[in-house]
Amino acid sequence: MKDTKHKLSSLTIALHWIIGITIIVMLALGKYMESFEAYALYDIHKSIGMIIIAFVLARVFWRILNGWPEPASNYSSIERLTAKVVHWTLIIGTVALPVSGVLMSGSGGHGLAIFGWELLAENIDPNNLEEVIPLNKTLAGLGHEIHGIAGNVMIIAIVLHLLGALKHHIIDKDGTLRRMLGKSL
Repeated sequence: MKDTKHKLSSLTIALHWIIGITIIVMLALGKYMESFEAYALYDIHKSIGMIIIAFVLARVFWRILNGWPEPASNYSSIERLTAKVVHWTLIIGTVALPVSGVLMSGSGGHGLAIFGWELLAENIDPNNLEEVIPLNKTLAGLGHEIHGIAGNVMIIAIVLHLLGALKHHIIDKDGTLRRMLGKSL
């Protein structure tokens, strides 16, 4: 079940693709919602974000238990450093995005729900049912800032990660991408 230099475990592969595809979709959805004020999509975005936390935590714990996979071949020190920075950015970002989203929404008084299953009710002003009262403006603002910054950093890290994967596959032909697709080197 543990990753080796020649083959990654099915758990590593599954968590990588589930989280990777979900984060990319969520970043695109977030940018769309922000650009077009698509308020109807916020509940879906928040629900998926809350669900992905379980997968993210599983991946972090798996990475702690399993360690980082060995590179498929030897690389220069700059390539190793770049890979390490990008991978750590991706791991930290996959935690920061959903956690900051929960902090922003919950502290902002907007409540937390997963596809209608209410975990924290909205904090509605009883005198004005159209107005939400923040539970903690400072934490909501901090969550908002982290969510925005982490989203932009993640877009850059994902592009670098994809470029690195293509370099490994097309130029180096070292089997890194094959390994992430469940094949042996």
